[in-house]
Amino acid sequence: MFQPEKIIVADDHPLFRQALLAALDVKFNKTQWLEAQTIEQLEQQLSNNTDSDLVLLDLNIPGAHGFNTLIHVRNHFPQIPVVMISAHEDNDTIRKAMEYGAAGFVPKSTPVDTIIYAIQQILAGEVWVPESFSQASKGDGESNIAERVASLTQQQYRILMMFAQGLLNKQIAYDLNVSEATIKAHATAIFRKLNVRNRTQAVIAIAPLNVAEPNINH
Repeated sequence: MFQPEKIIVADDHPLFRQALLAALDVKFNKTQWLEAQTIEQLEQQLSNNTDSDLVLLDLNIPGAHGFNTLIHVRNHFPQIPVVMISAHEDNDTIRKAMEYGAAGFVPKSTPVDTIIYAIQQILAGEVWVPESFSQASKGDGESNIAERVASLTQQQYRILMMFAQGLLNKQIAYDLNVSEATIKAHATAIFRKLNVRNRTQAVIAIAPLNVAEPNINH
């Protein structure tokens, strides 16, 4: 069996992440596991490990804003397949994930043996989705905004996500250690690429790429 050298696991739930790593490490015992709990950590891991074989990405990791992070990763690191891991199991969510470039979609309820099989298939160049999934048509509007988000540079994408969090230009400039004028220049470029006039319209434009929190009874 092919043993991947590096796999990045991006999930903010420590218990799920550790349980998943422990289960996978039994089968992929020569793999180096790289962890990320936030989008910032994921970006750092990707930048430092461009030779990674796979990314396991939790759809609801903080700061991901739905499918925006998937689109961003696929655009800037096209050589690394991304598998979405999610508590969502509905057809619409799976369909969108696959259309936006995921190599596979694994619900968190999936048995460990099936997750291992899915990863093996994806590493072999195949695409994997749950057997229950049935393909449906997509909306042109979603496709269009996905292409626009994909055109953003890494810094522009980072700033757009901070807009979505409601941060002011001054706060963003401080966090990124640049001038407010630089943030304004980036904002202008972002608005042009998204075909909007201001940050409110920008946040509204990417709304179709967001995902509602799954309804889970504990």
